[in-house]
Amino acid sequence: MKKFILAAIGAVAVAGFGLAHVAPAEAAGAYGTWKRPNGTKAKTWNCGGKMCAKVITGKNKGFVMFTGIKKVSPNTWKGNMKHPKMGKNMNFNGTVVLKGSRLSVKGCMIGGLFCDAEKWSR
Repeated sequence: MKKFILAAIGAVAVAGFGLAHVAPAEAAGAYGTWKRPNGTKAKTWNCGGKMCAKVITGKNKGFVMFTGIKKVSPNTWKGNMKHPKMGKNMNFNGTVVLKGSRLSVKGCMIGGLFCDAEKWSR
């Protein structure tokens, strides 16, 4: 009986150890600091149950890319967003998807005729 209990405790400890060592990017989720393809950094955060983001380094530092896009599935958010190169008056239908250690950010306008996408990394 002691061997069975020790084996059960060992199995639980190994399973718990495996869960505790999730990849850091996945453990952190979609919120935090991300590196954009152009080398600048953007920060995402939870704003009232939605996702907000702004550029935090480089020429467009302080530019708010999205303010309150809704979570539509466990790893996907959708809503209005802006692009630093297009200015504050241009709105895009945006989609943000977390896939492992990458954040895919895509925005389209004019019924999908004009789109831009970036893959952000930690």
